[in-house]
Amino acid sequence: MSFWTEDNRKKIGNCLFYVALTIELLLMLVERSEIVFSLESYVFRVTFLLLLVAVLVVKHDLKEWIGILVILGFTFFCYRLSGKNELLRLATFLLATRDIDVRKAMKYSFYVCVAGFGLIGLLSVFGIMGDIAIVADFGRGIPDEKRYVFGFGHPNSMFGCIYALMLMWLWLYGKSAKWWGYVIAAVLLGLVIWVTRSRTGLIIVVATMGLAVLARLFEKVSGNTVGYGVGFVFATGLAVVLTIMAAWKADQIYRPEGVVDDKKFWALDDRIGNRISNLYYGAEDRGAVLSRWKLFAGHESESYFDMGWARLFYWYGIIPTVLIILCIVAILYVGYKKKDIWTLIMVMSLSIYTLAEATFVSRYFGRLFFLLVAGVYLWYFFGKKGEADDGQA
Repeated sequence: MSFWTEDNRKKIGNCLFYVALTIELLLMLVERSEIVFSLESYVFRVTFLLLLVAVLVVKHDLKEWIGILVILGFTFFCYRLSGKNELLRLATFLLATRDIDVRKAMKYSFYVCVAGFGLIGLLSVFGIMGDIAIVADFGRGIPDEKRYVFGFGHPNSMFGCIYALMLMWLWLYGKSAKWWGYVIAAVLLGLVIWVTRSRTGLIIVVATMGLAVLARLFEKVSGNTVGYGVGFVFATGLAVVLTIMAAWKADQIYRPEGVVDDKKFWALDDRIGNRISNLYYGAEDRGAVLSRWKLFAGHESESYFDMGWARLFYWYGIIPTVLIILCIVAILYVGYKKKDIWTLIMVMSLSIYTLAEATFVSRYFGRLFFLLVAGVYLWYFFGKKGEADDGQA
């Protein structure tokens, strides 16, 4: 009997995928801590090769091979234009998820993150590595504001990690969790928001947990067609429209003849941490304002700033970002077909959060736990045989 059977090829592909996923998760934990590590680019190359081999080793039909070549060719083209290989790595990651058990992969990521984030916090508490709190001017009108970080370097980084755990927990256990599980989760999240003083965090957590409680109490919501349509409009659609409006407004405020004195704008910008202003000042080439968006980004688009959706348009260009949006629509469609309200809640929450923050627009794929669901659901959308696991407990 030949070793090179289809079943064994799937097992090899899955093994390589988990090795790559583990490396990405560990690299993310190192980046989240205060450990200095300067060899990320080499590690990214290793995980890319592992995932590429995982894709190539699995048996595909002709239609799948054509799709794989087109996707890899397009993202390689984007890499050559922009000098950033994230889209190529992202495509390879998604392609490698074809035969994984998404629920098991999400559980694995969740518990690795729980252990890793807990270790970072403990090392800080015991004075081994990282600050417990920092005092600084965070641009909120308080010169010496104290916010807790527990080894994560910045309060927003700490909140982003706990927020990711919340979404993973809801996706894994939201449908089956008892009322006291939600109470414990709410109390823990409240404590995190209190110590980090995250205003964005408060809004997004209250909204997300509110939707989750409704979905848990009224299971019929999972099959409501209108709910998925509204979910998309108030998630990705709203976030993208507001991003375009912000980029347009930055264009209107910063004119060649000088800065426009718009008191309403400056009051709003101040309340949201100068995020719209940073679309102009945060990019060295001013490339984040609407008039300078490009179909495909070039090598000069290297700056960092908040507003993650704007960063997508700036870093990668209009066409790649529109394709990302279309992929999200496809994922939501699969969620609707499978009556998976928890993926809808995850997408809505992440999309609105990414309007203000750029935590999940990153080259560190260990942060992007959503990619596990995205990959499996996209394969399902484009005709993968078999059923995508909806992840419900």
